[in-house]
Amino acid sequence: MSDQQIIVTVSGVDKVGIVARVTSVLAEYEVNIEDIKQTLMQGHFVMFLLGNIEKSKYSFKEIKEHLISTGKELGMEVWVQRKEIFDNMHNM
Repeated sequence: MSDQQIIVTVSGVDKVGIVARVTSVLAEYEVNIEDIKQTLMQGHFVMFLLGNIEKSKYSFKEIKEHLISTGKELGMEVWVQRKEIFDNMHNM
């Protein structure tokens, strides 16, 4: 199932609306949010999100590009990876 799961990481200076904007993009692209964690470190916002794209009619590339574009609009860094690749990178 991890081939249908994505990891989204968002990082930058904290401001109102980050979670709302990112999750609204995911809803628009029919991505199910399976887990989400966020924290503030000395005013620096960090969010990790596990999403499932299995029922989305959009490609991984389309979802990734829109999330990165949204991050730029927010002045945030956004990384999007397939969970299987993320897992492989961290199991070495």
